[in-house]
Amino acid sequence: MGAGRIGPAASGTGSPPDAGGLCCALAAGEAGSFMTIQDAAEPPDGATQRRAPAAARLRDDPRIAGLTGLIGAAMRPPPGAGRIALALVIGLLCHAAFALAVLAMIAAMFFGLSESLGRVPWPWALLANAALIAQFPLAHSALLTGPGGRLLARLAPGPHGATLATTTYALIASLQLLALFALWTPSGIVWWRADGAACWAICAAYAGAWLLLLKASFDAGAEVQSGALGWLSLMARVRPVFPDMPTRGLFRLIRQPIYVAFALTLWTVPVWTPDQLALAVSYTAYCLLAPRLKERRFAARYGARFHRYRAAVPYALPRWRRPNAQ
Repeated sequence: MGAGRIGPAASGTGSPPDAGGLCCALAAGEAGSFMTIQDAAEPPDGATQRRAPAAARLRDDPRIAGLTGLIGAAMRPPPGAGRIALALVIGLLCHAAFALAVLAMIAAMFFGLSESLGRVPWPWALLANAALIAQFPLAHSALLTGPGGRLLARLAPGPHGATLATTTYALIASLQLLALFALWTPSGIVWWRADGAACWAICAAYAGAWLLLLKASFDAGAEVQSGALGWLSLMARVRPVFPDMPTRGLFRLIRQPIYVAFALTLWTVPVWTPDQLALAVSYTAYCLLAPRLKERRFAARYGARFHRYRAAVPYALPRWRRPNAQ
């Protein structure tokens, strides 16, 4: 898959990008500024000198540049009422389902899956809950295969299925997670419920795990992780361009920060039940094993570059670097 800028295309899948392409072109038009008489008479202070490089680094950060460039292009869409309407509808459905799924996950796990809408009678609830656990990782991984990608490209109406594939994928994943946490049938057994200082400490850890997951998702490419890449590209009538191989932020410390952060959310809850334990064990195993498939795809796509990254950065646990002896 070759690199390229965001360019005109009605459909098609993306490629690892030159993330600064469109954004840098837009920023070039804002390069000029006016200097007051006081500015001309007095050299900039240290704070001003520090802010300028910081602003430049922020503007050139590919995690931000690619997303802002795509949003800017989508805000000035070429004509095509049907295409624009489809993009907006799919985007709205995707982000609404995404928000509901995240809220359902946070709330359901906070209570150890002891509160949910599922009412399947026991012992059939065991089978129903097992199916809910299994359906997400199975479909999530299957849709990332070649046949799965071709299926995604056929799900959206009209000729834009390939362009919308990432949005369709995020929509399906969100609906799967929403089903898991909303339709779970609780066992009614509560083993332990934190209170007092322990509750505050565990709740802080739970919130920290979710913030870590948010940061890892941003470092991996917010437009892909949220599903925005597909519908924004369709709005702008450009080819979806995937972010480059993530190596910044948390990806400097470990290769799989998203999976590690998600696993942390499973184990930092203030209420423990058999339900939560079953979910935590099942999905922690998934978080440890599934990235192996992802790394095969990265090895095929990025070749020697990924092999160097894999040799330098640990899989899931950061290395402890001892200071050099003086």
